[in-house]
Amino acid sequence: MTSQPLPLPLTAVEDEQAYGGKAVALGTALRRGLPVPPGIALPADLVSAVACSPAARDAARTAAEQLGGPLAVRSSAVGEDGAASSFAGQHLTVLNLWDPDAVADAVIRVAESAAAPSALDYRRSRGDLSSPRCGVVLQRLVPAVVAGVLFSRNPVSGNDELVVEASWALGEAVVDGLVTPDLFRLDREGHLLEQVVGDKDRAVVPRPGGGTTTVVVEEHHARRPCLHPAQLEELAGLARRCDAIFGGPSDVEWAVAGSALALLQRRPITTCPR
Repeated sequence: MTSQPLPLPLTAVEDEQAYGGKAVALGTALRRGLPVPPGIALPADLVSAVACSPAARDAARTAAEQLGGPLAVRSSAVGEDGAASSFAGQHLTVLNLWDPDAVADAVIRVAESAAAPSALDYRRSRGDLSSPRCGVVLQRLVPAVVAGVLFSRNPVSGNDELVVEASWALGEAVVDGLVTPDLFRLDREGHLLEQVVGDKDRAVVPRPGGGTTTVVVEEHHARRPCLHPAQLEELAGLARRCDAIFGGPSDVEWAVAGSALALLQRRPITTCPR
């Protein structure tokens, strides 16, 4: 009898069919020394049972207790963050959870988002008619002062340059389109080619007791660049390392807390012109 996959530290995750694409990519990144926050991967079979099985729910709660809060609960569907399909923005992420029961509830919600009509339509548009199987990553939340996305090749033009979009606090303000983020175009070494300061008039921040809230950013702060040259050079170094490890252009979500840069997820760029 084959044993069922168990929750694993991200450093030990290698089976994409069991744990999903995001967990495997983060595991690879950790093993290669990239700055990924600590996390635990829940396999898809366990995730699908959390809503109906007390044992599966207890396993999710135990994983949350082992990590300690605050936590981010992220999808890791089979096929997600792959070369053919990124699923960017298709699945739910729940941030700043402290209570293990709240984490278990979030695991259910994240799994349900993989079967939402929009996610299924995206899957079918990529020629995938299979039923979704969704693992989940529990990851220590980074208390970001600035966060955003990084492309190691221009996803619009295909030019060999880096594109960074950034805003204050948690990256959901950028990912969810709540602000006009700062835009930086860099060469491969991190030298600035273009800077366009956005209107970062709102920020998504952790809410006391759990969850997030959106706050107003004062005008003088909203119109100030949120990254300085040394940080841009560090992001360029992260992009180069991701490309070398994964063998192709990278779409990265990142965050800065204090002076430390963290890699939150890495996926291939699937929209680059050839």
